[in-house]
Amino acid sequence: MNVLVIGANGQVGRNVVKELSEANHQATAMVRKEDQIDKMKELGAANVVLGDLEKDFSAAFEGVDAVIFAAGSGPKTGADKTLTIDLWGSVKAAQYAQDNGVKRFVQLGSVGSDNPDAGGEAMKPYLVAKRTADDLLKATNLDYTIVRPGALSDEDKSGKIEVSSNGFSSLEGRSIPRADVAKVLVDVLDRNNTYHKTFEVLQGEQPVGDQLETL
Repeated sequence: MNVLVIGANGQVGRNVVKELSEANHQATAMVRKEDQIDKMKELGAANVVLGDLEKDFSAAFEGVDAVIFAAGSGPKTGADKTLTIDLWGSVKAAQYAQDNGVKRFVQLGSVGSDNPDAGGEAMKPYLVAKRTADDLLKATNLDYTIVRPGALSDEDKSGKIEVSSNGFSSLEGRSIPRADVAKVLVDVLDRNNTYHKTFEVLQGEQPVGDQLETL
């Protein structure tokens, strides 16, 4: 499967490109700058395309079979970038996918986006953007899956997770390695039982595949 990775140069995105290669998929990595191309190829990307989420990036969708939207504006940007990248970038990506006949769309969301008012003032714009992007994706005719991880860490991939379709009762002291999030984003691609599903994920005790089967 030729999978377009949007946000390929992000911390999760780089892990996604690597994971796709290891899973015998073709990764088409979308990056903003030419000096990021070599890094994508080192990670195993079969193709690298230039695209800017704040502009027209529809050309990146030519010939792809699925999309993983792993882009994020990052904690150092303001609410304006959160709107144009996390929200509007996702909306445009979903539209481009439909325009190009790409049905499979996996989106990286966030724990807490079900209730942005509870996330604190600093996180609220981000969570509102993520929640709205998720809701608009659900309204399309795409075969979507929305993956909402908890706090992200740089620990090595464990391959063990816990998922919840109804939200975890407590997130205190819990997190998930970015590498495990990437594995989940890639592993759901071929799992029909995850179509039209939204779920939260944290590091856990069960193998990724076993947990995804419970959805």
